[in-house]
Amino acid sequence: MSEKFSPTLRIGDLSDFIAPSQACVVSLKGLKATPNKPESQVKISNVKSQQTEPVKISLKDCLACSGCITSAETVMLEKQSLDEFLSNINKQKAVIVSLSPQSRASFAGHFGIPPLQVFKKLTTFLKSLGVKAVFDISCSRDLTLIETCNEFITRYKQSQATDEEKSKSSLPMLSSSCPGWICYAEKQLGSYILPYISSVKSPQQSMGAIIKHHICQTMGFRPEEVYHVTVMPCYDKKLEAAREDFLFQAGSDGGSQEDAGVCIPEVDSVLTSGEVLELIQLKEVDFKALEESPLDRLLTNVDDGRHLYGVAGGSGGYAETVFRYAAKVLFGREISGPLDFRIIRNSDFRELALEVEGRTVLKFALCYGFQNLQNIVRKVKMQKCDYQYVEIMACPSGCLNGGGQIKPKPGQSPKELIKSLEAIYMENVLDSDPFKNPLVERLYDEWLEQPNSEKAKRHMHTGYHPVVKSISAQLNNW
Repeated sequence: MSEKFSPTLRIGDLSDFIAPSQACVVSLKGLKATPNKPESQVKISNVKSQQTEPVKISLKDCLACSGCITSAETVMLEKQSLDEFLSNINKQKAVIVSLSPQSRASFAGHFGIPPLQVFKKLTTFLKSLGVKAVFDISCSRDLTLIETCNEFITRYKQSQATDEEKSKSSLPMLSSSCPGWICYAEKQLGSYILPYISSVKSPQQSMGAIIKHHICQTMGFRPEEVYHVTVMPCYDKKLEAAREDFLFQAGSDGGSQEDAGVCIPEVDSVLTSGEVLELIQLKEVDFKALEESPLDRLLTNVDDGRHLYGVAGGSGGYAETVFRYAAKVLFGREISGPLDFRIIRNSDFRELALEVEGRTVLKFALCYGFQNLQNIVRKVKMQKCDYQYVEIMACPSGCLNGGGQIKPKPGQSPKELIKSLEAIYMENVLDSDPFKNPLVERLYDEWLEQPNSEKAKRHMHTGYHPVVKSISAQLNNW
């Protein structure tokens, strides 16, 4: 687990025992914590015998305190999603899979075939198992980019307002698509950092909202009949999908009242790139020999079957897209061609600026990896951050280097793999403007009305909550 989750969630002392200084701070029914006694060093499997009813702690209960995640739970976490995926197919659920472009690139690098062929072959493989449709998360990412651009313009204008308190909490705007960063911000940084984080959901959760609140009806299913699985480069996405913020009640959108009141997740399960590769190997499939199926164009960025399209940038292209849009809308500057990012500390910390009449009017940054992240956090805390927007990712090199990606081949270094994935990522993919995506335009016309509308805010945006540890837990950690 320590190698698979992002650096902000990794555990240094993984074991099957809870040491006195590691007592879990999550309340257990009828079980009193005794953190100061050596006897509390109890094997997790024995906890059940100390109470009348078994206690179940799920991922959404975790406070990321490094206190109780064990190697046994790690094995469970690695296997559970795959088993659940196959189980729901066997239950005749309407299983829909959404594929991330980073995972697509990971498969392309592993098998040595272009991303478009990977997508078509994965569609063949997954549908042979019983999956109803395979969609492209690049589609929902374009929607999140549009919402992010509009949110930034609103915040920028607020920052120019006379109300000092309102302007202070507007900028910098920090990206929200990385669950490792969000988990760290909520559980370690607290309320002083949360107002600066973008309210826009990640592409994974936006896709979940699109499928469960809108597209399932087009396909003839009720939300409760759909089992939505995402294929992602990151184990942290499992934590994100488990958030209570991304649950909704059946029947809340005017659908069937038969199961009204039942809580439904927007994303039911997350499989990593590596787990899907494991599934291919378990089924003993010759992936390269598979036929290529037509792509499901309902939510897939493909033009005429020959080219995929989307934004450049292996972590979503947030900083680039927002920068171009802000330059055009706020200052009338149309920027074409590659942007000139300047390396500050290392390749994972770069900045970009726009000058108008000799004055810097926009200053953005890319910040990848925990060490660089800490630098931004300190600046924000001291109110000395001179960036208006920061694209933050917990993993060094960003999402292409996520812990759930397929591992390097023998003799291949991680750096060589990342370099190859960066080249593969946009192969057969046309760099396109999210605002001109016809699929996204249709989603607004049929469902969300327009960017930043009340419907868009309800389905495409979320909130964050500081998680405060108990006093005893803080003393134990201290």
